[in-house]
Amino acid sequence: MDALAAHPAYVRDLGRQPYEPVWRAMQRFTDARDEQTPDELWVVEHDPVFTLGQAGRPEHVLMPGGIPVLHVDRGGQVTYHGPGQVVVYPLLDIKRLRVGVRDYVCRIEQAIIDTLLEWNILGVRRDGAPGVYVGDAKVAALGIRVRHGRTFHGLAFNIAMDLEPFRRINPCGYAGLQVISMLDLGGPSGLDAVKPVLLDELARQFGLALRPAPPPDLAQPLPSAPQAA
Repeated sequence: MDALAAHPAYVRDLGRQPYEPVWRAMQRFTDARDEQTPDELWVVEHDPVFTLGQAGRPEHVLMPGGIPVLHVDRGGQVTYHGPGQVVVYPLLDIKRLRVGVRDYVCRIEQAIIDTLLEWNILGVRRDGAPGVYVGDAKVAALGIRVRHGRTFHGLAFNIAMDLEPFRRINPCGYAGLQVISMLDLGGPSGLDAVKPVLLDELARQFGLALRPAPPPDLAQPLPSAPQAA
């Protein structure tokens, strides 16, 4: 899609944040938006947390220790978020973009696969197991929610993180599933190298014209038409 036909989307980099305030802000944004509300992409690095999706089974959390466990309203089972992981929440009106839910998932996976290729890392899909894998190990997880044709939650991409907490759970509900970071595959040692590449690939997949915007006040309702920074 050329630049003239692209849909505007605001990019908000939230830095490092606890999980729950960002989750609640996503809910408020999705509930308050209408047909004219611009789409947004939120980029964040979370404090350590385990999250269980809507169908998540508590027995998949084996030994949480001091890491909090939250039951949230996304799809999927249990995963871990923590420092060294890029999390992107696409807040998109996929009805307006004319993208179906299955295609939405495939396009996110493709954006991650194409990002990995920038570092000559071959990522693949697995039938029936959303996310992106390198060999037998999972490098990125997906957990989404679609409400009235509008998406929230999103993707978690392991860049350079301590993977030990994944051994305290059955990742995505699979006992023994291997998890890996880009750093372990010869990729970058920091998030800042990956974020712009990933955002560009997401923009390409969805035909978005990205515009920077300031991070939201997580304690307050978000405006429906934010001003670019």
